[in-house]
Amino acid sequence: MLVFLLGLIVVLALLGGVHWYVWRRLVRDVTARGSAARRVGTVAAFALPLLSFAALVSSRAGAPFWLQQTVAWPGYLWLALLLYVTLALAVGEAVRPLLRRWLERRPANPGPAATPGGGAPVSVPPALDGLPPAPAGLDAAVAAGTAPAGRTAVAGADSVPPHGDTLTEPTPSGPQTGTDTGLATAGATAGLTATGSDAGLATAGGEGDTARTAAGGTHTGAEAGTDARTGTGTHADVEPGTDARTGTGTHADVDARMDAGTAGASALSRRLFVSRVVGGAAAAAAVGTVGYGTYGVLRGPRVKRVTVPLAKVPRAAHGYRIAVVSDIHLGPVLGRAHTQRIVDAINATQPDLIAVVGDLVDGTVENLGTAAEPLARLRARHGSFFVTGNHEYFSGADAWVDHVRELGLRPLRNERVEIGAGFDLAGVDDIAGEREGQGPDFARALGDRDRAKATVLLAHQPVVVHDAVRHGVDLQLSGHTHGGQLWPGNYLAELANPTVAGLERYGDTQLYVSRGAGAWGPPVRVGAPSDITLVELASKQT
Repeated sequence: MLVFLLGLIVVLALLGGVHWYVWRRLVRDVTARGSAARRVGTVAAFALPLLSFAALVSSRAGAPFWLQQTVAWPGYLWLALLLYVTLALAVGEAVRPLLRRWLERRPANPGPAATPGGGAPVSVPPALDGLPPAPAGLDAAVAAGTAPAGRTAVAGADSVPPHGDTLTEPTPSGPQTGTDTGLATAGATAGLTATGSDAGLATAGGEGDTARTAAGGTHTGAEAGTDARTGTGTHADVEPGTDARTGTGTHADVDARMDAGTAGASALSRRLFVSRVVGGAAAAAAVGTVGYGTYGVLRGPRVKRVTVPLAKVPRAAHGYRIAVVSDIHLGPVLGRAHTQRIVDAINATQPDLIAVVGDLVDGTVENLGTAAEPLARLRARHGSFFVTGNHEYFSGADAWVDHVRELGLRPLRNERVEIGAGFDLAGVDDIAGEREGQGPDFARALGDRDRAKATVLLAHQPVVVHDAVRHGVDLQLSGHTHGGQLWPGNYLAELANPTVAGLERYGDTQLYVSRGAGAWGPPVRVGAPSDITLVELASKQT
């Protein structure tokens, strides 16, 4: 009990960590704090795992069948989506730094434009970019100090408005000596003016763009937008790096601050862009994978054909066809329509014998009896046979054995029958029945047979193949593994089963494992398509 509890704690902690990671990458990193998208994503991060838990336990807890059906679809599908979105995000972790590095190395915007005075180049702010130049001769007049009194030089304007029609900056009374330069603050528009002996330096975004002057000389401010004057036409607070006499309007300190802010904003923007690209790609990959895998299950299984040569099979049985179907898994997701598709596919092969090798259902006869009814329409020359799987013991094995018998299938419960074609067909209960005092009994099923005749054994789980070898079985037909169902689940299935899918030999016994016709849990298969196998026996005596 203690081991079980510790294992449960580890599993819950792992699931909690995975959900936090997915929420972080798909919600927190790509949405704004307090936004509706973040609230919805956070609610989903709590609600979906609760639905998955409800889907897993509702059947065994005896919940009403309508409730099982309600929670099964979203709960089980989320488990599949969680698997593939986590795998995709993990791959994205390797892509993130590469994408950020590529963005950082992209060519910058076009270089800054040079100032009219030949000073240091400055950037053209977006607000002023594209405005027409000042009229011809204005710059010269301004530089010479001969602009008419009361007339205003407007930065970026294409003409000088008439006297009295412009906004002017009040000039101090009395003569002004020296030269005076002002700095217009970031965000100044083209309509800001400088009059008299003041020169306006317009800056947008701290880039130091030069405005046209209305009088000669320069004046440099320590901060963008500062017009502190000393009375002598100089500025007392010129900081290192400020070009206070060239008239170019450069300011190293302001530029450094604004560049740092711009760099920070750019880095933040790049991180958001990368998070959204990687997160969106991961979500799209997961949805596409799960969507295609769901379509494969709901479409129904495809028929595979496998030829198995057996030394003891007589010539009369050469070409004998056995339709093998396993793991149908009728339940709250897959119902009567699923059964009908399987029956139609089997009957279309015109088999000589039909073998249903376990895990027919995930629920009680009361809830799923009608879903299994199409099995009564199975048609084969030598009949249809059934053995229990582990899921029958979760759903009332004895009741289901009685029900399939009513539908015309013959259960083989540790027993053997002789097939007229010249071989024996045996079947054993699943090992999960051992908890109920049942389970496989090979001595009972195979003990007194004629070993000169070939024997085909129906056993749900491949792991009993070693018992089959000891009892001289020629061919064992099994299911249980689903082929892994959801890649990379096949690697886990290999740890617990001698064969995950297909035909393999163990001593003198051949083992064939079907991937199954349905799906357990999520109605999704990835890398392990569902199948019905038509096994054709080949006699070596021909």
